[in-house]
Amino acid sequence: MKIVAVTACPTGVAHTYMAQEALEKECQKRGYEIQVETQGSMGIENELEQDVIDEADVVILAVAIRIDGEERFEEKMDNGKVLQIEPADAIKHPGEVLDRAEKL
Repeated sequence: MKIVAVTACPTGVAHTYMAQEALEKECQKRGYEIQVETQGSMGIENELEQDVIDEADVVILAVAIRIDGEERFEEKMDNGKVLQIEPADAIKHPGEVLDRAEKL
C-alpha cells in the first residue's frame, strides 16, 4: 500500500513530528510505503509532489490546522480516499489509523 500524509499542529513543533514518526514506524511494520509532508514552524518540509499524491492509495491528513496546498488532495477527497484525523490520534493510535485507512 502506498500512503501519503501531511502532519501539522498549531505550533508546528512537537505533535507535527511525533505524528510523522508514529505513522512512518507503523507503515514500516506493515511493509507499506509512506511519504510524509510536515507543515510547522519550519514551514513545509518534504513537500509532496502531485504525481506522488496521485499514485498513492490513500491520503492521511493528521492536521489540527488548515494546511497549505490542500487543493492537491481534492481528487482523492472526491474519491473517498482521504482520512482526516487529529495529530494526537496518529501519535497515540497509529495502528488504528492505518486500519481505518485500509478500509477506504
